[in-house]
Amino acid sequence: MCSSPLNCLLNFVFLFFAKHDCEASEFTLQGDYIIGGVFSVHSAADPGIPIHKTFTLSTFEVMRFAVEEINNSSTLLPNVSIGYKIFDICYYIQNLPSYLDFISLNGQIKVEPNSKNYRHNVIGLVGPYGSEEALAVAPLFMMDLIPMISYAASSSTLSNKLLYPSFLRTVPTNNNEIQLIIQIIQWFGWNWVAFIGSNDEYSQNGLDLFRQNINGTGICLAYTTELETISDNEEILQRIESLNINVIIVFTLENYARSFIRSAIKINIKDKVWIAGDAWSMDSELSGVPGIGQIGTIFGVSEITLNLIGFKDFLYQSRLKTEVAECVNCEGGPVGATCNQVCENCTSLSPEAILNESPSFSFAVYSAVYTLAHALHHSLNCSAMGCSKIQYIPPYLLLQNVKRSNFTLQNRDIEYDMNGDPPASLSVVLWRPHKTPFFQIVGTYDTHPVQFTLNSYLIPWYQNGTVPFSNCSVECDTGSARVQQSIQKCCFQCKKCEANTYINTTVDRYTCVPCKEGEWSEEQSTFCRTRSVVYLQYRDPLCVLFLLSSGSFIVLSIGVIILFAYNYNTPVVRSAGGGMCFLMLLSLSVSNIGAFFYFGVPQPVNCALRDTLFIFFYTICLSCMAARSFQIVCIFKMAAKFPKVYSWWVRYNGQWLCLAVYTALHFIACGVWLLFGRPKPYNDNTSFNDQTILTCGIGTTFTYVFVWSFLWFLSVVCFCFSYMGKDLPKNYNEAKSITFSLVLFYMCWITYFTAYMMLRGQYIQLLSAAAQLSSSYGIMFSFFIPRSFIIIFQPQKNTPAYFQTSIQTYTKTISKM
Repeated sequence: MCSSPLNCLLNFVFLFFAKHDCEASEFTLQGDYIIGGVFSVHSAADPGIPIHKTFTLSTFEVMRFAVEEINNSSTLLPNVSIGYKIFDICYYIQNLPSYLDFISLNGQIKVEPNSKNYRHNVIGLVGPYGSEEALAVAPLFMMDLIPMISYAASSSTLSNKLLYPSFLRTVPTNNNEIQLIIQIIQWFGWNWVAFIGSNDEYSQNGLDLFRQNINGTGICLAYTTELETISDNEEILQRIESLNINVIIVFTLENYARSFIRSAIKINIKDKVWIAGDAWSMDSELSGVPGIGQIGTIFGVSEITLNLIGFKDFLYQSRLKTEVAECVNCEGGPVGATCNQVCENCTSLSPEAILNESPSFSFAVYSAVYTLAHALHHSLNCSAMGCSKIQYIPPYLLLQNVKRSNFTLQNRDIEYDMNGDPPASLSVVLWRPHKTPFFQIVGTYDTHPVQFTLNSYLIPWYQNGTVPFSNCSVECDTGSARVQQSIQKCCFQCKKCEANTYINTTVDRYTCVPCKEGEWSEEQSTFCRTRSVVYLQYRDPLCVLFLLSSGSFIVLSIGVIILFAYNYNTPVVRSAGGGMCFLMLLSLSVSNIGAFFYFGVPQPVNCALRDTLFIFFYTICLSCMAARSFQIVCIFKMAAKFPKVYSWWVRYNGQWLCLAVYTALHFIACGVWLLFGRPKPYNDNTSFNDQTILTCGIGTTFTYVFVWSFLWFLSVVCFCFSYMGKDLPKNYNEAKSITFSLVLFYMCWITYFTAYMMLRGQYIQLLSAAAQLSSSYGIMFSFFIPRSFIIIFQPQKNTPAYFQTSIQTYTKTISKM
């Protein structure tokens, strides 16, 4: 009776398919413990496709060789013999009985995980070859945790230990292969590639991993397709040609790859770069196809191959034996008796033919057999004296020791990670038609630690010895950013990064990044430079000279004030304005104090005071001059004509009244400027690329112009009054002095404003301060210094009699006119 419905179903399937019991010497070997093996000696994808009459016996023979070597060892499993049961896996329909035979015992199948009583025909399995077949049959072995070590199934799906707890492998995973392929593409600077797969787990998993891993690498998948038995390979190749793709990754099983490459040869595809997955990276059949050298450069991604010491002698000895016994009572399916354990005409293959087959998976088979042997060695508690006489080793116990494997085989460390995957050690194999050796290793890739090397000098490119171009767009010049044209990031135009921006291609190839505050760059830059910070410093020679001149003016003003105060009652001082002179001199002194705020790092207070003090107090000085000029004109020209107006002017101190009103209005204007649009510090980063000029702005343009308009209006009025009094007595004639001072004022400030609009630099600020100082010096030397000269050096002219004489002379002149 069956212990469960599942056991009943498996036994029925096994009895239904297993219609023969063949014993062939090369497929079976008796021993204390039996290891299962499955190899594709023949191959067919579907029942309707005839089995290839060519044979691939190398992996098959490697397993037999490894078992014989272990049985002859005195250190590994002493006094314990290992046998094997090998099946030839032809195509999927014929494979199931073989796998059921592995997990059965005496024709019965019983599934009892962790059972200590139930046994199987084999203690572990070496195989299968393909990822898709491994996924299909793995559940049969996972149920009882029978170790299943594949020598070629590389799909990363099998690394999931929740679904495949007893699956391990001795080959690198698809992820390792894809990483190496990406390394090759990046090494040569390609980014426009095609990925050719097939409708199977191996290819689809590879494509998924490729798409995941190229994110952020700059590589674009320009074209991809899945090959089928009915695919139009020529149309696919023409499509690749139309897209200007020169790098083609063919990540398919060998049958699809053979058909695809033959089609490329047929339609005369040339000068392409072909990257082969490990399934056909060292395919002996394709390497002998005529015209294989014309399609371009072929790279294969393969596990590093090792020569198995003693394997050649083993082959020659085994080939000398009699041909494998024929199986008589075999009722095969549509393929007859060439599947499972009958190898038709296998002995017709010479040792040389087997040795010339692809060695890609030879060491993988060899290490898989040794892994099971070492695990059994530890399970039996073996030592130099022998092994324990244990009749039965539970699969889960053997599995534990398989996972703990850590031994050296032909100078290679054999171990497995938590996913049952080995450390990857891959090679880049260059195909060299018409040369010896045909397959040459030009690069290596290891994962522990991660290391990639490739010798480009060993590659004879077909395009004039230069690396083929396989990019959607030509790489931008240094300092230029990519402008994406389509969904593919590899297709772009180039735009130069403007001044004060840069591009860091290691971070983002598509964006020109603005420089930070205080940095600058030229056009097409890849980095920013630090700006030099400049401002008017106290120790600058020009600034020192200016400060001395400003200080001298204040000292001079104080001196004149003292002189005028001492001679206050003299005609010269009285004619110059009397008490108003002191207000003018004081205003000029204070207006020049603002010049000291031009130096040092600009602060909000400095910016507010540097112009405000000059504009306000210089306006007071001009107001005094205007009022004084108007009063003199009134005395000499308007008193007689307008006596009432003159009387009112004298009675109410008209000059002081006008001065007070105008000063009050200007004070309000300055207050509005400071409250709503006062000058503030700012960093000028636009005038010079390499400099940041610390300066002050003018504030709101309207308020700035409004405040200045008071001063300019007053200067025009003052100029007009001085012109009206040009024919007054010499001692009262101020036309020349006022004209001189105002012309100097106009020239200085017109020069400054012109330079401000046309030029840039730190000394523009100094020019503003110089205009202020020059304006003050103009009044000082045209109005006060001549009078001071008279007071000191010409006292005879500073008498009432002299002034009375001047007035009488003017009166006589006027009366004659």
